[in-house]
Amino acid sequence: MMLSERIEADYLVAYKSKDALRVGVLRLLKTAAKNLQVELMRPITDEELIAVVQKQAKQRQDSIEQFSAAGRDELARKEADELCVLQEYLPRPLSPEELAAAVDTAIEATGTTDMSGMGKVIQAVLAEYRGRADGKLVSEAVRRRLQAGK
Repeated sequence: MMLSERIEADYLVAYKSKDALRVGVLRLLKTAAKNLQVELMRPITDEELIAVVQKQAKQRQDSIEQFSAAGRDELARKEADELCVLQEYLPRPLSPEELAAAVDTAIEATGTTDMSGMGKVIQAVLAEYRGRADGKLVSEAVRRRLQAGK
């Protein structure tokens, strides 16, 4: 089952069961996907849909941080609940061990030995594990590994 079909099916189930939170999140997700489809003037692929879900999740994460900093705990909690729904549609993220192995493999593949090649290593990891690796975590892992290798 394609991701778009799964989202549509889950939306219908949530709508029939009157799950307002899930309906709202999936409705916004479907709208964002439809907007991308209109922009591209073709049906979107699962990879493109995953990118839309990641963007929506990142927006929720940013909102959680801002609401928490402002002391708006109820709004932060609502955003966290929405983030949980979105995470159901994202691929399983890399574990710390998998990330470390991916960084080591990318360092070997690119032949990087110092911090000047950090960007190439990050790009290699993100290209290989698209959707499963957070750029910030990859950057930190690459920095630690390259600094430790001196």
